[in-house]
Amino acid sequence: MKQASVAIVGGGLSGLYAALLLEKKGIDYILLEARPTLGGRIITTRSATDMPLESPNTDATTALSADNFDLGPSWFWPDFQQQLGQLIDELQLESFEQFEEGDMMVERSAHEPAIRSQGYKSTSPSMRLKGGMAALINALYNRLDRNKIITNQPVHQINKTDEYIEVISKDSSGQLTTWQAGHILLALPPRLAAASIAFTPALPTDLTIQWHNTATWMAPHAKYFAVYDTPFWRDTGLSGEARSAIGPLVEIHDASITEGSGALFGFIGVPVQQRQSISETVLKEYCREQLVRLFGAEAGTPKAEYLKDWAQDPFTATIADLDVNADSYGQHALAPNARASSGVWQQCLTGIGSEWSRQFSGYTAGAIDAASVAVQNLPECVSNIESKKYD
Repeated sequence: MKQASVAIVGGGLSGLYAALLLEKKGIDYILLEARPTLGGRIITTRSATDMPLESPNTDATTALSADNFDLGPSWFWPDFQQQLGQLIDELQLESFEQFEEGDMMVERSAHEPAIRSQGYKSTSPSMRLKGGMAALINALYNRLDRNKIITNQPVHQINKTDEYIEVISKDSSGQLTTWQAGHILLALPPRLAAASIAFTPALPTDLTIQWHNTATWMAPHAKYFAVYDTPFWRDTGLSGEARSAIGPLVEIHDASITEGSGALFGFIGVPVQQRQSISETVLKEYCREQLVRLFGAEAGTPKAEYLKDWAQDPFTATIADLDVNADSYGQHALAPNARASSGVWQQCLTGIGSEWSRQFSGYTAGAIDAASVAVQNLPECVSNIESKKYD
């Protein structure tokens, strides 16, 4: 049976950052990621090879030089997400401001042509990373002990005993592995943790309900990208932004690379249940037709297209995420409790996924916030495990 002072369940941004903080404190850990690659909801696609840039299968230097497009989160705001901004500076990652110069296009009705309207710029600039958000994942991964990071290990059972916590994972071949730890950091969405992991003894009922009722950011969403040789819309004074009451894309932005291809991306407004009845090929066709309506014929022949439906990702979405209230669609959830307030789990289990952040629930910055709060407040049982290892 394998041992570690802390077991991190999930290898997205919060899990990797928690691992970095634990290494700085000299605390032993193991990180278990269900997917074959790291990054969680941070997925960056390379246009040149049509290949995901999800570490550990990607070299960070290569990633920074390619046409990379974020199928998950794209932006951060260092003016008020200062901890994330400081981390990006510490990792020496390059960023650039989201392009918003020029007019935007607006579709109000299927019976009226799209109109050109004065655009606007965000008060606090939306920033993007050169190389995409995968550059952040790669930079963290390259600073960690790779022997402590194991992919293809979905965790399905966590048991509390008198002396330690058992974490049971199962690889793609069905082989079970049991790990012993003094504390568990859940680096995945609360709803997914409640739905996919069996806890023995059971978590407090009120905590389970809170986690189940916390919507997972990105889970009901789908993003579409169209890549072109150049951002041709800028030649006519357009910003690449658009809003539509017709769809299928309800919100569109310029996703061009500073020294690379032009690109447009949009959030698909077709509800989850309806998307399941439409093939990806047909949905892409509808998206191209809309871009032609908004930006002209040249928009109809992208050199590459990408569509990521997060509702179809089993390590992001649950059945509960498929039943989305229209009023709450696209809204960040209020953070639930990250720990049990009483009982056997009180000092031995902490949620650190982005949705557990009190400041930035669901945002990329929330992953950094939740992980740092949890590691800073690790209970006494972790140090006890550390001391026992050397008795």
